[in-house]
Amino acid sequence: MGPGVGEAGSGEAATALRQAGAAEGSITEIGGGAVGIRAGKRWEVLAWTPRGAASPKGITGASSEKAGGTLITGPADHANAVALRALIPSLRPRLLGGATSAGVGDRLGIATPGHVAAFRANPGIVPVLAQQSARELARTGRTFRDVVDAATFGALAAGWREGFGADADHLKTIADIDAGIDAGCTMFTADPVELVPHLPADAPQAAIDGAFAAVPWAALEDDPAAFMTRYPARLDLDCGPLELPPAALHAAAARFGAAVVQVAKMYRHLAAARPAGSFEFEVAVDEIEHRTTPIDHVYLATELHRLGARWESFAPRFVGDFEKGIDYVGDKAEFAADVEIHAAIARHLGDYKLSVHSGSDKFSIYDAVAKATRGRVHLKTSGTSYLVALQTIAAADPELMRRIWRVALDAYTTARASYHVSATAAGAPSPEEASPQVLAGLLDDPHTREILHVTYGAVLHGDGASGAGDPRLGDDLRAAVWTRREAYWAALEVHIGRHLRPFSGAGGGPVTKGATR
Repeated sequence: MGPGVGEAGSGEAATALRQAGAAEGSITEIGGGAVGIRAGKRWEVLAWTPRGAASPKGITGASSEKAGGTLITGPADHANAVALRALIPSLRPRLLGGATSAGVGDRLGIATPGHVAAFRANPGIVPVLAQQSARELARTGRTFRDVVDAATFGALAAGWREGFGADADHLKTIADIDAGIDAGCTMFTADPVELVPHLPADAPQAAIDGAFAAVPWAALEDDPAAFMTRYPARLDLDCGPLELPPAALHAAAARFGAAVVQVAKMYRHLAAARPAGSFEFEVAVDEIEHRTTPIDHVYLATELHRLGARWESFAPRFVGDFEKGIDYVGDKAEFAADVEIHAAIARHLGDYKLSVHSGSDKFSIYDAVAKATRGRVHLKTSGTSYLVALQTIAAADPELMRRIWRVALDAYTTARASYHVSATAAGAPSPEEASPQVLAGLLDDPHTREILHVTYGAVLHGDGASGAGDPRLGDDLRAAVWTRREAYWAALEVHIGRHLRPFSGAGGGPVTKGATR
């Protein structure tokens, strides 16, 4: 834990914080004093020191006399989060390394204790407790600082001492990277999807040739002739040979040439801004409109390596459909073959991890992913924890759920445009006429579940046509979940545990081949 820092014992400081209502696992002795956290109307940071001693550095709040010493009761704000991370090393976001890992988004800023419980019950997986995409932040009105701070307070409250990662996810711009750096994120996920033209495997040759001619060769520090002589005829992977036909490489460059330029630019900016070994990079192309072929993967890895980029994980667009908040849609055998060859390519070209995005609720394919990757995998979930919050509300407060459903239906047409979903609002229950039983069942139907999944922005921050019509909805939802937080955390332990169980003990370990990091 660091000099002078340790878990609470039966000493004077720990006793004083217990009497003040601090969560038992949160109490941490520092020198002659202690810090902790308690749940009131929101989290409250506590620090106690013997009379006359200096308070823990950086903790601010109201002072009072307590048990022969001074008790500080402070807000769960950014300044106190920074102070706690300085005082308690395990609260500082850490690197994931080659270990099996999973990210769990928290759109409400309340979920961390439930997430921690799920990781405790499924050991062997490094958690990313602070994970949100730039898109989610824009829709919820939050910042990367808010996300990291919420994970800090939640991890302290849960007594989590094993550390956690912080992922600035689906970054599009240099400004996004800088915001993640400012917040103390340790993982940065570059997403160049807007630069990838729609060129599926059956695209007309003329379209492929046109896109190839438009590749920014100078920015790639390359030229077409050199590119076409750089690749071998095949790769001998551990799952069998992969042929690399010139026509397929030509198409891969047409699809991803501009994206490689952007990702390399983002990596170089990050590497210049952060010391070596202080961050991890992920490349994500999972939100393109067509499958990432094995040869696309080879092209992306080869060209990014050539330009000096190093990464910990890579997220392809797998075969089949990864819709939000529901199970995998597609041929399971075809998916198993696809993830196997992508995992083999990752082992061959740098032994980096595969990252499975939109990983929420894909229970039918987790075993195939764990087997193919041999534990070299990062799973990302986000919106499913928000859905568990809605499930908690639906069972206890049908009128609040009715308000949520009204806003969600109104916002769905706009919200769905940037997400991969197939749900239709046609035939969906009317908010005005739905019974409490029908409202409670909205999370069980794939169509209504998807509608609720992607309309969180309108519900939480008025990001939609109806948001102005219910301006207090986000605050009311957060307050209702906080009031029922113990039930919420218990439900999260079960639900997120279902995601983690197939990967628990799957292995991973340090990177042993190549130079991706």
